[in-house]
Amino acid sequence: MFLSSSLLSLLVLGALLATAAPAAAIKQRHDALSQDATGSSGGRRTGSFLQQRGEAKTLPSLEADVRSGRLKATFPWYHTGEEIRSEAKRLVEKCSGTASLRTIKKHGVSIDVVTVKRQEAKPTNRVFILFGEHSRELISPESGIHLLKVLCGEASSGKDSITAAQALEGSEFQLVLNGNPRSRKKVEFGQYCLRENPDGVDLNRNWDERWKASRDPFSEQNPGPRPFSEPETQIFKELVMEYQPTTFLTVHSGTRGMYMPWAFDTQHLASRNQPAMMKILRELDSKHCQCPFGAAGKEVGYACPGTCLDWVYDQLKAPYSFAFEIYTSPSSDDELRDRWEEKVHSGGASLLEAGSHLGHPHFLDLFQDHASDFVQVAERPQESDERKADMGAMECFTMFNPDTKERYDATVQNWAAAYLEMSRLVSQELRHNSTMLA
Repeated sequence: MFLSSSLLSLLVLGALLATAAPAAAIKQRHDALSQDATGSSGGRRTGSFLQQRGEAKTLPSLEADVRSGRLKATFPWYHTGEEIRSEAKRLVEKCSGTASLRTIKKHGVSIDVVTVKRQEAKPTNRVFILFGEHSRELISPESGIHLLKVLCGEASSGKDSITAAQALEGSEFQLVLNGNPRSRKKVEFGQYCLRENPDGVDLNRNWDERWKASRDPFSEQNPGPRPFSEPETQIFKELVMEYQPTTFLTVHSGTRGMYMPWAFDTQHLASRNQPAMMKILRELDSKHCQCPFGAAGKEVGYACPGTCLDWVYDQLKAPYSFAFEIYTSPSSDDELRDRWEEKVHSGGASLLEAGSHLGHPHFLDLFQDHASDFVQVAERPQESDERKADMGAMECFTMFNPDTKERYDATVQNWAAAYLEMSRLVSQELRHNSTMLA
């Protein structure tokens, strides 16, 4: 086709320009643009970006896309991985000694971690938040950047929310803002369905908590060849073991919900500190989510081991361990909210009060239609895989990430406030229940 050959010539020429993208990124861009709807890297049908946009592109505009990355050309309010790093460095300097940044390197992977602690404060709560385990969930790191802006005084926590000063009085924070940096680069160039790291491993199935080898190495939930086989999860493990958080949170998207352990099966619920965790989720839900909340669970016979949520709770004995899913498309979100309210009013509230997990049969049909990474059901797996394969790149993007600046702003502001509120509630509980860990 004329477009493909012209684009190829453009990319070859662009490689010679000083301002051009790296050669690997240019090749990836060309491959993404030239593919049709029948195939893509990673086994997903992402389709041609030109087809998805439904518009003709001139060569100059294509060149701009190549240089800036597809993400920035289409959704300029998002940060690239390099911009996340630069923004974190800038904000740390702005924090005037309150924040620090260090980079952990292992086997070719570099991950930045930011620590925020007010010097004169004596916090009882050490909050560790892991953003961006799944690379396609771009909004997760974006909410982390906004949280850092709030903590460093550059953004407001919003009306009726606690201030950064109030949060830092009782809590300190350690933030991994971009947990899957290598695959995020691929997402930035249009692979919007990519979840795993470059080795095809789901980082949130690679933790050594009831880890189990997969029968399908091509599944997007592939746990890897062994626990902590991946440099990213090795870094996460080192960080949390060193930090010993009293509150752990992993942030995802694709639906909306707030969860606590256990996630690996349906028989073992989180008995240690379960009422206190449930109390905090209930308070956060009323202000920030109006969505499913409670103990992560699985349909009988369908376990999901290897999550960070369970590992930190079980191995480090963190008193509070949470997972939040913070965004889905507006149409899906409206239906989810309505159906969750119906479930709660038709017996769900009493089940949750009695300690039932969200994999209980009462909730199953809800999660069949609104898939969660922490409440999983074994509903027609072959059909589900085929449905995922048919998803285009832009469909993936809008499922996991806001596609307008207005939705983006509302999401990052709401959830940054929720993270601060979570920290305040936990610090209060720790102060008032000093014997809880005994």
